[in-house]
Amino acid sequence: MQAWANRGSYCLSCTLRPFFRSGVRTFTTTPALQRSKRSSKKAQEAKQTKADTSPARPSLRSSTRSGRQNVTTPDFSIIVATLLQEIKKELAERSESSLTGWQRFERYVMNACKLEDRGTRALGTLRQLKLTLQKAYINSGTKGLRAELEYLLYAEDVTSKYSVPNLEQQARVADMRFPAEWYPQARSIQRTIHLHVGPTNSGKTYQALKRLEASKSGFYAGPLRLLAQEVYHRFTANGTTCSLVTGDDVKIPEVGVSPIVSNTVEMVNLGQTYDVGVIDEIQMIGDSRRGWAWTRAVLGARAKELHLCGEQRVVPLIRQIAALTGDKLEIHRYERLNPLKVMDRSLRGDLKNLQKGDCLVAFSRLGIHALKADIEKVTGKRAAIVYGSLPAEIRTQQASLFNDPNNEYDYLVASDAIGMGLNLSCKRVIFETLVKRVPGGLVRLSVPEIKQIAGRAGRYRSAAQQGNGNSAEDDGTNVGYVSSLEEVDLPYIHQAMAIEPPPITAAGLFPPEPIFQNFAAYFPQSIPLEYIIKRVIEVSQVHPLFFMCDPHGQLSNAEVIDTVSGLRFEDQMTFMAAPMHTRDISSRGVACAFAQCVAEHSGGRLLDIPDLNLEVLEEPVSGNKEYLHDLEILHKSVILYSWLSFRFGGVFTDRTLAAHVKELVEERMVRALTEFSANKKLRKDASLRRQIALQKQIQDHKRLLAEADFDTIESEDTASIDLSTDNNSLERIGPEAQAA
Repeated sequence: MQAWANRGSYCLSCTLRPFFRSGVRTFTTTPALQRSKRSSKKAQEAKQTKADTSPARPSLRSSTRSGRQNVTTPDFSIIVATLLQEIKKELAERSESSLTGWQRFERYVMNACKLEDRGTRALGTLRQLKLTLQKAYINSGTKGLRAELEYLLYAEDVTSKYSVPNLEQQARVADMRFPAEWYPQARSIQRTIHLHVGPTNSGKTYQALKRLEASKSGFYAGPLRLLAQEVYHRFTANGTTCSLVTGDDVKIPEVGVSPIVSNTVEMVNLGQTYDVGVIDEIQMIGDSRRGWAWTRAVLGARAKELHLCGEQRVVPLIRQIAALTGDKLEIHRYERLNPLKVMDRSLRGDLKNLQKGDCLVAFSRLGIHALKADIEKVTGKRAAIVYGSLPAEIRTQQASLFNDPNNEYDYLVASDAIGMGLNLSCKRVIFETLVKRVPGGLVRLSVPEIKQIAGRAGRYRSAAQQGNGNSAEDDGTNVGYVSSLEEVDLPYIHQAMAIEPPPITAAGLFPPEPIFQNFAAYFPQSIPLEYIIKRVIEVSQVHPLFFMCDPHGQLSNAEVIDTVSGLRFEDQMTFMAAPMHTRDISSRGVACAFAQCVAEHSGGRLLDIPDLNLEVLEEPVSGNKEYLHDLEILHKSVILYSWLSFRFGGVFTDRTLAAHVKELVEERMVRALTEFSANKKLRKDASLRRQIALQKQIQDHKRLLAEADFDTIESEDTASIDLSTDNNSLERIGPEAQAA
């Protein structure tokens, strides 16, 4: 039996281990979450019954979250043994050949399940197998656990038939010990790497961008579309010709060639030579899932000057990489432009202690909405919200509402999405909790995460403004403060802010497409992509300076792709890298529909795809969380359509229409977030402002008609038209709506 281990990376338990343990308690709940409405026991039982009776998906793995378990039980090995017997019985009834090596497979799985949780790392392959099975059980209950066991049995059979006989050749194909040699053109250039390190709001990226703006040619690579768009707009506003290239959006000058390109880091063009390159948030080179993109850009960028901006803890790793590539390294260190202090007291759980300009940080979409509702009920003021699944444009709009001191948006409720990519003017950052849920369960924020989020406090001025040095704010009034909603979390924040996180010791890698193509040549075309990905990672070797990134996203995409027949392997590779959101059933359906269009090379018109929930655009705008969630799903689906339109232009031909639909969705999301509140008075005020704006628009409409010599006789039809909304009428936003 070959080991199913993710070699070269840390195991799940090591990855989630905190840097130190609090002496207070593991985690805390808050009044906002306690006040949020919970599902009744009857509703939960009904949901469980529905999950147990629903048919299994025709895929190798089950990613449904129905029947989710909060923790693995002490009888986990008994559960696994029971499921193994069920599988064995079914195989015997079907006379499957898989029973040939059943005893070995069963013994291997049971040995893994009986391992102690705190045992030695010497049995790494068995421990990795146990963690894989536990994760499947936690996420999807016994149904998911059984699906994982069936996949492991299938993979064992495929491995014995096609991989073991060619193991030496396959290991040679998957050899990833020398990634610097993948980019010979970059190695032929004598590069100078400028490493700009410092805390948040220290001006490190500002200095690198100044050098980029003064160059003859160059690129910026950021972790988010938001940052790439910000640099693009900044350069174009200053008169510098610049292009924007992200996965789903391309903007190039109408005349001439742009010497500077603003990218997301995955989109850096390694086939072009530049004078200056800027790679932002370089510490993400150690990210367990996206680190490979930073490694690719650092190793492969053909830039004479390569500016890397990030945290101090990345310095030892970049030194070793520069020595490996033969590049010259210069380090520039920066100090924070304004002080940052941890408060001595928390808010003691009382939202009445909030001050204008406070940013509260929470870590779930439902928790953020619940906290927003509680704040507006208690304070009578509006709260803007920002979280990861909101579109970048909406996050920017909500941040702008919060930054504007001349409106009623006194507070911001946000997730860790504010850690990068948004300019905020918040005096205090208040952690509602220090615990967030990840696919493997609950985990406390790490020291770097706490510092990154806390660093957003007190950001009133840019580095350029700070450099003037003659502002009245230099007297210390621009101090940023950090605290917590609950007293129990404050000691951990004090400790985290006082220590330096450990250095990053390895850079992420992920097999490039040629490795997958050469590896897949050893297997029949019917072998699922999911197996190919797992097997490549299993047999690959990496240098100690690197680690293999977690393939969670690629495997989730592969699970969807494997349900569609007729896709070429090259097309499967494209979909593997696509921005799919597979956790939601409707999003998975849309992704399957898109893949089917590519397989059939037809049916890619936006309005011809029934899985797209375009009908949500016809629904009345409301502050209902389900309505907002539907808009978020549609927005992600349209983003995926745009992304695919740049790769399969002959199939997905409605890129312009997709951009229009995206704007419609964003307009409705803005209204849903700004016009609806849990506070009755705020709802009435928003309704009144909307009526005033509507009346003004009607008058403008009449004036335009009069200027065009049209008949301006007032009628009910004319009075009910609102060109800025979706078939709304005065009656629908009248007194009845205000009283709701």
